[in-house]
Amino acid sequence: MSLVLSAGARLVAAAACPCLVASAVALSLTPAQAQTAAGPAPESVLITATRTPQRVDQALAQVTVIDRTRIEAAAGRTLAELLAGESGVQSWSNGGLGKPASVSLRGLESRHTLLLVDGVRYGAATVGTPSWDNIPLDAIERIEVVRGPLSGLYGSDAVGGVIQVFTRRGQPGFHPEFTATAGSHGYGELAAGARFGSGPVDGSLRLQQRRTDGISATNATVPFGNHNPDDDGFEQHSVNGRLGLRLGDWRAEATLLRAEGESRFDDGPGADSRAELRSEIVSAQLSGPLTEAWRTAVKAARSRDDYDTLASASPFAALGNIGTVQTQLSLENQFATPLGTALVLAEQVQQEVERPGTPFAVSERTITGVALGLNGESGIHGWQANLRRDRNSQFGRSNNGALSYGVRLGGGLRATVSLASTFVVPSFNQLYFPGFGNPGLLPEKGRHRELGLVWRHGPVTSRVAYFDNRIRGYISSGPLPTNIPRVKVDGVSASVDAVLGAWTLAAGVDSLQPVNATEGTANFGRILPRRVQESGRLALGWRHGGVTLGGTLQAFGERFDNASNSARLGGYATLDLRAEWALSRDWLLAAKLNNALGKRYETVLGYNQPGREALLTLRWAPR
Repeated sequence: MSLVLSAGARLVAAAACPCLVASAVALSLTPAQAQTAAGPAPESVLITATRTPQRVDQALAQVTVIDRTRIEAAAGRTLAELLAGESGVQSWSNGGLGKPASVSLRGLESRHTLLLVDGVRYGAATVGTPSWDNIPLDAIERIEVVRGPLSGLYGSDAVGGVIQVFTRRGQPGFHPEFTATAGSHGYGELAAGARFGSGPVDGSLRLQQRRTDGISATNATVPFGNHNPDDDGFEQHSVNGRLGLRLGDWRAEATLLRAEGESRFDDGPGADSRAELRSEIVSAQLSGPLTEAWRTAVKAARSRDDYDTLASASPFAALGNIGTVQTQLSLENQFATPLGTALVLAEQVQQEVERPGTPFAVSERTITGVALGLNGESGIHGWQANLRRDRNSQFGRSNNGALSYGVRLGGGLRATVSLASTFVVPSFNQLYFPGFGNPGLLPEKGRHRELGLVWRHGPVTSRVAYFDNRIRGYISSGPLPTNIPRVKVDGVSASVDAVLGAWTLAAGVDSLQPVNATEGTANFGRILPRRVQESGRLALGWRHGGVTLGGTLQAFGERFDNASNSARLGGYATLDLRAEWALSRDWLLAAKLNNALGKRYETVLGYNQPGREALLTLRWAPR
């Protein structure tokens, strides 16, 4: 009851704008429009929120599915930039394409966002985050974004939520594709591949290459004298493939995604500083029914994240590779029960890291986890419960769980409430990096609460969520990190999505309070670094015949680049425009103008973001 009372005012206020818009949209629909509009499909299946197949409208968590059409519309962007267009998601970057980027869910740390690629953990255990800019959009079939704590299902890191990327899949027949994109700053991209399927065999294969001359990653305000006024380009090539074999009711599948990039960066004048990025995710899985009510899946996987410094202007930078290898083994069992789908999971992840020069004092660890889950529906009620126990070879045992409940109130309205606990272990850099780490760090532990409302009316979906995150032992950013006793991140996220005949609408607002809540410290009440408190977005699209037009307006408030809030970065707004023409049944021409107003802004102190950029794409995909 106390949660409801404390959250009520903010929940109602945030819900008012999207719900009023949604109501007006819904009332304006004719019966024919309501029947023909291709709104969010309730039958669409997602798996990240529960680790079991589930319809979107059954999910108790706030979930977004980004399909292939939307991914194609983001040509020339990075994965982090695409995600930052979603409600409740923020990102910041060190200067354009191919430079280090971070993704934050609901105002939490970037290391609190777990990235999965086809169910495989991917990221650098040295810094605690993945190379978002080295995952090519061309390789992605769809993306599931689940906001909210998921340590009860996935263990460490899944505090703000989980983002899962699914690579391109097979399709019956033979379907070749080709895409060429050219644009500002010498941008060029070529991609080709095919999806196929015949009898029990299906698969896909894609090849991609892109390059850009880029912009200067830094400006004169960058700390430590790292500015170098040259353009910092990026080149990348990738391959991804999938091969599946159906053996009766069973399926065997293997996947591969490998991307290599070379990125130029600034760490001072006097050298063309550059590094090679390597990302690789491979997996093999066998899944199928053991009985009518029992399905099982066995998976073996390996991911690698490398950052190899080839040249540097800094006397403090060591040349050589900083790498992480994660080996994952898992056994998942799903049981159909009278109370819903039960999950029994066992998995092991081994992390091994390397760095130039003297190795870390500890360079590997093993995490073994077992989890139980149950999710189901009965009448107007829905529920999800998860409990997980992890054993980390460095930090011992940790128990975490989550409990969620939803009730349909009638008129398309559904209310949800959830409670959860989480934990995050320190990264190897935070523990052991010379002159930077603190080997005495302890894992973070969190307690989380959430209230949500979802309203569906035909092709209109409106959502609002109030969340309250309390983290004990929060690990500070920067050199010599410490465990801050208390940090609080609460806020409201509201959105509306609709399809009205030829028109599409997506709008959202987010209001956050990510603060240091440790009384008696110098930074008590200060905003956590690089988080925006107020943000909003509005996207409109129109389609008629073979022509599609659209635009996206995003606005972000100010942020601070340090814990004391003395380094302020101003707010900004960007406008992106796009147009597509179906030249024939098989050919499509698309034009984009990103940051059409040419806004200059920074998301990290001293690091530039691209200005106005134009791109032209030609796509061939025989029907």
